[in-house]
Amino acid sequence: MKRLLCGVLVWGLLVALPGPAKAQYGYTTLAVPGAGQSYASGINDAGQIVGTYIDAGGTYHGFLLDVDGSYTTLDLPGATVIGAIGINDAGQIVGQYRDAGGTDHGFLLDVDGSYTIFDVPGATVTYATGINAPGQIVGAYTDAGGTSHGFLLDVDGSYTTLDLPGARDTFAAGINDAGQIVGAYFDVAFTYHGFLRDVDGSYTTLDLPGNPDTWAEGINGAGQIVGGGIDSGFLRDVDGSYIALDVPGATLTFANGINGAGQIVGRYEDAGFASHGFLATPQ
Repeated sequence: MKRLLCGVLVWGLLVALPGPAKAQYGYTTLAVPGAGQSYASGINDAGQIVGTYIDAGGTYHGFLLDVDGSYTTLDLPGATVIGAIGINDAGQIVGQYRDAGGTDHGFLLDVDGSYTIFDVPGATVTYATGINAPGQIVGAYTDAGGTSHGFLLDVDGSYTTLDLPGARDTFAAGINDAGQIVGAYFDVAFTYHGFLRDVDGSYTTLDLPGNPDTWAEGINGAGQIVGGGIDSGFLRDVDGSYIALDVPGATLTFANGINGAGQIVGRYEDAGFASHGFLATPQ
């Protein structure tokens, strides 16, 4: 459900020559039983998957899909909307929820089932999108002036604002165990670009070839990055090459998370405009 609640979901068009190469993946649809729509957002090295589904009444819930194939609904007490977005190897889950007053907050669901709610100081909106094994959390927040910024919440409780130089808005989406962070920024020409923030604090812009807009969503320990454009997902390999990800028969594919084994999760839209989660496994 990344950016689903905050209304900044964008895609990039794969029309460039040369375009991204195709890779061989086996695709599995992920659908919470009884749900109208499902979205997969994060996957850890054990193969546990988190995401969001919409029930028959139109309410959003988080979910955990365990390695045995069982689904667990994640509902934070008092929330009107909740989305599970990131999961680390310990099974800690982060995401976003909306309270009865309509304000969005970040949350951490620990392995003991307890929820910790957090808000970036001074923010009007906070949402968490990724967590690594050390427990560092990334996400984005909106300030009182309406500008979006990325953030890093460290294990000592300190916040670091992440703003790509010259950007109008910045959104952090994923973090690996080394502390490399990926996300997207909105430039002065109103175009979205993906980015990689390395451990030394330097930023690298990521643009899917031929795309007017690019989002980077997830990164694994090897440095492989996934994300999407207007209608296709992508994998950016460690050599800098882009590989297109398209669920067979889908009108739209977007990749959100990748684990150490190279398994990728995300969402796709079918011909009837219904959204489903997917798991892509390298063949």
